[in-house]
Amino acid sequence: MERSFALSLLAISLLLFSVRAHEHHGDSSCEMDPNVRVLAEFRQGTVTVDGHVDDWDGVEGSEFELRPALDPDEDKKYQGGKLTVKAIHDGSNIYFALQVDGEYAYTKGESKQCPSVALMFQIGENASYDSMGGCANLPGSCTSQSCQGHEVDIMHFSIGTAIPGRLYGGNIIDNTAGNGGDRFGHLVDIYAWNPHCRYLDGIGPDVNYTNALNDWHGAWWHSSLMLHSGYIEENSPYATQGQKGTYYFEFSRPLRTMDRFQQDAQFTIGMVSKLAVAFWYPTGGQPWSKSQHYSGSCNWIPLDVALPSRASLSHSNNSSWDAATAFSLLISVVAFCISVFIGYWVSKRKEVPFMPIEMTSVR
Repeated sequence: MERSFALSLLAISLLLFSVRAHEHHGDSSCEMDPNVRVLAEFRQGTVTVDGHVDDWDGVEGSEFELRPALDPDEDKKYQGGKLTVKAIHDGSNIYFALQVDGEYAYTKGESKQCPSVALMFQIGENASYDSMGGCANLPGSCTSQSCQGHEVDIMHFSIGTAIPGRLYGGNIIDNTAGNGGDRFGHLVDIYAWNPHCRYLDGIGPDVNYTNALNDWHGAWWHSSLMLHSGYIEENSPYATQGQKGTYYFEFSRPLRTMDRFQQDAQFTIGMVSKLAVAFWYPTGGQPWSKSQHYSGSCNWIPLDVALPSRASLSHSNNSSWDAATAFSLLISVVAFCISVFIGYWVSKRKEVPFMPIEMTSVR
């Protein structure tokens, strides 16, 4: 009996320690500039989610130092470089592009031997950045009632089974099953109240909701990959390990989803949401653990879903009409050239003499 009681106390202590481990140490040097934000401009029809970021060249990005989430000291920051985050929306969907330097690392089927990224958004008004929502309940006691107001929305992409350049996330099989999973590329849709109370959308401690969806889609790429026409699974590992370069991740999701259970963040044009970004990397060839990730901040990052401006509307209209304008211009030039040629050809022909027609009077 005493031994069982002691083991229970030890288990509770370990859980409490683990929860505290997900809280940063309050190092003032990690505090973000209050002016830093991620701006999601209005851009229509400019981005294709394929892992290639050439179509993001004209979009303003925000840079963040990546430090260990559990111990955000300056001397322990990610040595590959800063993380750049870009965002736009088209009035219906929101798009994100993440860019970070890193040597190529990929081991098929071993997600922890490959880079991984996550986006976290505040849902509940009381959801904190620390402790992934901040509900104090232990595993087994978290419910939508006991942790109400602490909900966070998480998109997590582990690329160990994802082919570069291919689209992953919501698919008909997992969405038909009514959950936020992705059995093909592990680009999953999750909600949480704290690090120990995390669930795929549609799955949780209360009931198994059967109408949840994975609303995310995404792709990844690395600058050392050369076959732009597309890879298949047999091409794995797709590039030589250790090549220097840059990782690119692209994602999209509807601004509003059909969630009825506080499992998705809802974005509103003209409003500011709260965002956090995480990055896992197999440093020194060693696999990463779930809590061994870098963070782009020590608190929520403001995500400004901007109203359309005159400049953005003009940019979108110009982009939409570029192809039509170019085609019209081409037709005009061709028509002009043909008319000039016909005029020249007619002028070079000999003049045909006029032959009057004699009228014969009828008697």
